[in-house]
Amino acid sequence: MHIVKLDATDSTNQYLKELMFSRELEDFTIVITDKQLNGRGQMGAKWEAEPGKNLTLSVLKKNKNLDISDQFLLNICTSLALIETLKGLSITDLTVKWPNDILSGNLKICGILIENVLSGNHIQASILGIGLNVNQLTFDTLSNVSSLKLLLGRTLNLEELLPKIIENLKWSFAELEKKNFKGLWEAYESNLFRKDKPSTFKNNQGDLFMGFIRKISSQGRLVVELEDSVFKEYDLKEIRLLY
Repeated sequence: MHIVKLDATDSTNQYLKELMFSRELEDFTIVITDKQLNGRGQMGAKWEAEPGKNLTLSVLKKNKNLDISDQFLLNICTSLALIETLKGLSITDLTVKWPNDILSGNLKICGILIENVLSGNHIQASILGIGLNVNQLTFDTLSNVSSLKLLLGRTLNLEELLPKIIENLKWSFAELEKKNFKGLWEAYESNLFRKDKPSTFKNNQGDLFMGFIRKISSQGRLVVELEDSVFKEYDLKEIRLLY
């Protein structure tokens, strides 16, 4: 396991991407930093992390002929690996808020940002960006956020936590390489936040509506049951789950 440790960088995803194009890297190469200056989440959201208190890293995953149409499986594998890691720490009430925020109860503790390198119709490699709140105690500008220390009441060793994450990533991606798509999909959906519960959504026109999250489509879209048993699929940019 090759680890590149940085004191500070704008983005571990960007650093790893540039490193990958400059030299040959082994699978599961990791770039990790104490201080990320310009961390990003889904749709350009800023990721805030107190220096030295959290795990901010990117992992290179080389893929074997993974079709672009199956790219949501990368979210699934990464999310499941993190849930397994957190279960091992006795974090309770874990779910995935579609597409890839990890929650304990209603509180976000981890975010994922995946970027892909394409070759034709296949994903040649993926950069798995992970931001896990570990020992941070305050989140000034963010709501509904927590950390492992706040949940467990103890300080965790970052260097001991990292290998556990990588071990579970290797497990989940081994399932992907074995083509266990059905098992991975079912495991992800069984951990889906607010699945089969009445929920309120906002669309990109600002309208509020009620519905039930039923599943994830094969393209990674959220399938919501609306009134009169109408099912509709939504992309990330089309809908936001409020509660």
